[in-house]
Amino acid sequence: MSDLTDPRELVGALVTELPEWLPTQRWFAGKDRPITAVRPLSTTVLMPGDPLLLHLVVEVAQDDRREPYQLLIGSQAHLPEYLGSSWIGTEKGLPCYEATGDADLTSKLLDLIAGDARIGSLRFEREPGTELRSGLRARPVGAEQSNTSLVFGHHYILKLFRKLTPGENPDLRLHRALHDVGSKHIADLLGSITGELDGEPVTIGMLQKFVSDAVDGWAMATTSVRDLMADPELPPDEVGGDFAGEAQRLGQAVASVHSDLRRALGDEIADEGEFDRTVKAMRDRLDTVSRAVPQLAEHAPALRAAFEKLREARGPVSMQYIHGDLHLGQVLRCVTGWLLIDFEGEPAAPAAERVALRSPLRDVAGMLRSFDYAAHQMLIGHDEDDPRLTERALEWARRNRSAFCDGYAKAAPETVGDPRAHGDLLRAFELDKAVYEVAYEHANRPEWLTVPLASIARITAGGEQP
Repeated sequence: MSDLTDPRELVGALVTELPEWLPTQRWFAGKDRPITAVRPLSTTVLMPGDPLLLHLVVEVAQDDRREPYQLLIGSQAHLPEYLGSSWIGTEKGLPCYEATGDADLTSKLLDLIAGDARIGSLRFEREPGTELRSGLRARPVGAEQSNTSLVFGHHYILKLFRKLTPGENPDLRLHRALHDVGSKHIADLLGSITGELDGEPVTIGMLQKFVSDAVDGWAMATTSVRDLMADPELPPDEVGGDFAGEAQRLGQAVASVHSDLRRALGDEIADEGEFDRTVKAMRDRLDTVSRAVPQLAEHAPALRAAFEKLREARGPVSMQYIHGDLHLGQVLRCVTGWLLIDFEGEPAAPAAERVALRSPLRDVAGMLRSFDYAAHQMLIGHDEDDPRLTERALEWARRNRSAFCDGYAKAAPETVGDPRAHGDLLRAFELDKAVYEVAYEHANRPEWLTVPLASIARITAGGEQP
């Protein structure tokens, strides 16, 4: 690399390739509009020479929207064939590629955390009292959508937050809080990477214990649905893959985490204006999505009526820190029970919303929506409706929604109790989540649009209860 005198020159040339490359990445959140410019904000050399490893923060401009993203960039004179799919461009005669798939380079990240290193504005730190093994090779986890995680051997998992937000990431903050009160339903927090953005601290990544024996809840739930569909004559409780027992234990785990968060960070009673603000936010989302998705418009009057009922709510409503984006893909089943992961909240939500105190019923509503998705995912793509399969899907969803609420009620904080005792509030949260899903499916998976639309129709007609 003798012709490379300054990595910034390499980056200056590389960013011209990024407007075409970024939209092809699963974690890039700006696929809804063209990229008008990419500007480098910071460049840090993590490993000099050949191969070269750079940490790069860029600002992506899309008309009036400006959002920062982090990249790991590798460059070496002779690019191995297996890294060809990560190639971004050839700059100054050197191939440059997205380095999270390069096990030799990403092992450096663990070594830096283990050594409590500081490079430029980046801080690599172990959690107090933690000892780490270094020298482990990493492999990327392929199932993520908004971030990138690397697994080091069978020991650790490092999540890199792709879209950056100034301040401490809620995922890191809430894991630290839960660890401090001894929560049994999270993976151990081991370390972090932090930096600076616009003069403020920013969370770059967090390292946790890797739970090698874990299975994610979505995989378990959808396997159960397939088992039920394969035995259409058996009642759900007699099918070998019945999930209701796990759903109940999952409800208990979620309630326990809510209780732990309340003990660690406190709670407060919603003020008089909270319901007005909540209804306005729900109606604004409904109006925006209805304009984009005509199929939702016919449900708009019933949705508005459900949202307006919140103004009639009686009694105190507790507000606290919650998970914020809870669904079956955010929970893991291991030998010791259920673990909750990814506490950063909904990635598309504004930063202020992701760090705000909210009702724990929002997490409950998110999980109820996920049970509905798991039940109906097998019906996607069928040319003709099969009433028998549709009824089986509804049976599965109702059974597991109810079991989850049973478990939650058994272990719920006294300020919440049984979610079903707050019917209007829970229903409004679930419908608001379904409206969000309509927008997401319309933009990303139009063939799935029937799932949230059918749920909205059932809930507003009074036919869908936990």
